[in-house]
Amino acid sequence: ILMDKYHPGYFGKVGMRHFHVLGNRSYTPTINIDKLFNVAGEGVYEAAKNGGGKAPVIDLVQLGYFKLLGNGQITVPVIVKAKYFSKLAESKIKAAGGACLLTA
Repeated sequence: ILMDKYHPGYFGKVGMRHFHVLGNRSYTPTINIDKLFNVAGEGVYEAAKNGGGKAPVIDLVQLGYFKLLGNGQITVPVIVKAKYFSKLAESKIKAAGGACLLTA
């Protein structure tokens, strides 16, 4: 009576086994457009604003973010490298004259 309550672990293995667990399948740190220049560092926004036809490149994977989301405004052209882009983020960057590059 109440063997498992007073003697937990007495009956050995319980539950299901995961034969091939693939961890971190959904690891996707995200960032919004409005925080893009805060993360990129100093001078990137000024370089984009008065670049004279040359847009700066922001590599989000190198900065620790995999996905760019579309919250916020962007008015200057930049080239953004990331693993994933939302549709809204991609349309806003292209409307500002920039480009979205997918990286592996």
